[in-house]
Amino acid sequence: MTCDRKQSPLSVLIFGATSALFLTTLPAAATDGLYVDLGGGWTSRSDSSNSGELTSAFTTGAGTSIPAGTSLPAGTELGWNTDFKSGYALRSAIGYGYGSGFRGELEFAWRRNKVSSHDSVAVGGGVIDSEDAGVLITGSGNLGASVGAIVADGRGKSTSWSFMANGYYDIDTGSAVTPYVGAGIGYASTKVRFNPSGVAIADDKDGSLAWQLIGGLSYRLSENTELYTDYRYFDGGSAKIALDLLPGELSVDNKSHNLFVGIRFSFN
Repeated sequence: MTCDRKQSPLSVLIFGATSALFLTTLPAAATDGLYVDLGGGWTSRSDSSNSGELTSAFTTGAGTSIPAGTSLPAGTELGWNTDFKSGYALRSAIGYGYGSGFRGELEFAWRRNKVSSHDSVAVGGGVIDSEDAGVLITGSGNLGASVGAIVADGRGKSTSWSFMANGYYDIDTGSAVTPYVGAGIGYASTKVRFNPSGVAIADDKDGSLAWQLIGGLSYRLSENTELYTDYRYFDGGSAKIALDLLPGELSVDNKSHNLFVGIRFSFN
């Protein structure tokens, strides 16, 4: 027996009308009163152009072209680039909807990204990726591996938590589906661990002002329950971390693109 996969215009019309009727008979998705939500998702940490300086004088080890014993004064510029792998994030919030489309909430979020690689290590404005890695250790001889090869291994990770005050506007569509936009401001604490090729370069944390922009959709399952998905651009500022391998400090950017899915419970 064969089945005709083509649909008549009448059947398409009936299906569309039925779907529209189903959506419009669900409760409107305007949050009113107290609510809590839980979510999780994917975070893409933007690459960081780390920059900093020596905090005290440093005497180099042996390099291929930089003589051992070269003295670099405090204030000498340091820097390199760090690429991060995609990671995951969790969030929870408690908020209040005012019934007019506006709502506000307090949010706690946590993000984690592993390091993919480092490159373009620069000291005093000059890239030293081709130099022997021994130059970075006082009194060391040649190690037989370049700085670039050591840092390209890219072990390490960065985690951050943030506490944000967010404001939203829910766009009433007269159906169970509600688009929304929002923004938030707060505080982020960023922890960084860099240990490429097993070399302990940094393990420190710092906090700074944070902000985010938000856009998403919610779908009301019942009077008190909604599913949501949203995009968040998050800027956690720059973490100023102390270095272990050298007497210096480095600022590491904490910016990311985030996709969340979650569930929201209202207590109205």
